[in-house]
Amino acid sequence: MTSEIPNQRAATDGLLTVEGLTVTFPTGRGPVDVVRDLSFTVERGETLGIVGESGSGKSMTSLAVMGLLPRGARTSGSVRFQGRELLGRPDRELRRLRGDAMSMVFQDPLSSLNPYYTVGLQIAEAYRSHRGGSRRAARRQVIEALGQVGIPRPAERVDHFPHQFSGGQRQRVMIAMALVCEPALLIADEPTTALDVTVQDQILTLLTELQQQTSTGMLFITHDLAVIANLAGRVLVMRGGEQLEYATTEDVFCAPQHTYTRKLLEAIPRIDDELAEPGGTLADLTPLGAAQEDPR
Repeated sequence: MTSEIPNQRAATDGLLTVEGLTVTFPTGRGPVDVVRDLSFTVERGETLGIVGESGSGKSMTSLAVMGLLPRGARTSGSVRFQGRELLGRPDRELRRLRGDAMSMVFQDPLSSLNPYYTVGLQIAEAYRSHRGGSRRAARRQVIEALGQVGIPRPAERVDHFPHQFSGGQRQRVMIAMALVCEPALLIADEPTTALDVTVQDQILTLLTELQQQTSTGMLFITHDLAVIANLAGRVLVMRGGEQLEYATTEDVFCAPQHTYTRKLLEAIPRIDDELAEPGGTLADLTPLGAAQEDPR
């Protein structure tokens, strides 16, 4: 990954300040911008929701912030974390930040967890790589983190493997791993997409409660506007790598400025909507030439 490094700015920025971010990939038909001239901020204790359909560039934005873009990607613009420019930083410096000052929760926890190791060992590894300390001290910290995210009997389950947890519990484990070092910034990339509605609500409530306790800034990425209605203070709407709308959640829901945003809002099911009756007649489902039932 190569970057065009802008001039350093004073450390008066917010927690995360992104200005003019562009991410470009080479293709057989020439360079393609998957993110184009994107700008936003995240303050400590605030949640910014990035909304868009598949291919909108929202996940590439999060990978650019974390310094996890694939090889060949070229970035320009500015990504400043706590006043410090991240674009163009050596990977060893970014590794010290990832999992410590800023962490990420991915969409599929089963793919993110190693099936050969207990969840306790995996969380402890993340903790000790940044904070050091003995294995015993790390284990105590892991048990506390598992209890904090609502895993029952954490002192027992710390020695369980990923397959021994339900989908919702695995996502709680990933949240515990992301928060064990008390990061200033948490990036949640569609963390509830693979979960049913009930578990989804539990995870969203958990993230909100933990954020209130720690004042962590959160960048929440989703394709569903309804998910962030009560979660984010501000919303950024993306399509085709471009920023279409950036406003408070109230303004986006009550007075959307862009046609695309209005279409996304119209797609949200409402309990007061009337269900349209399908036209036409029902097909005859009796198989042709079906044998008569034998009365015997």
